[in-house]
Amino acid sequence: MVSLSEYLILSSIIFCIGLVGIFVNRTNIITLLMCVELILVAVNTNFVAFSHFLGDEAGQIFVFFILTVAASEVAIGLAILTLLFRSRGSISVDVTNSLKG
Repeated sequence: MVSLSEYLILSSIIFCIGLVGIFVNRTNIITLLMCVELILVAVNTNFVAFSHFLGDEAGQIFVFFILTVAASEVAIGLAILTLLFRSRGSISVDVTNSLKG
């Protein structure tokens, strides 16, 4: 049987990969969104692991809400990126910095 500490180690590794991806890659917006999704997956893994080991379903229900928000975030983010690519020809972070008001 897999222990709680193994789930937490896996979750922390995924979280660190997401953080490193955000700090290292500052040029591609799609990669930044994927790294944010990795961070959300790590948090969801913690919620499910604690929910399972504590015998409470509240963590698993909360994961469904996080997944719903993450799916809508991705859909809206990709729609905005598609519009940016059509108007600017690139989705580089440097190009989107010119959108500041």
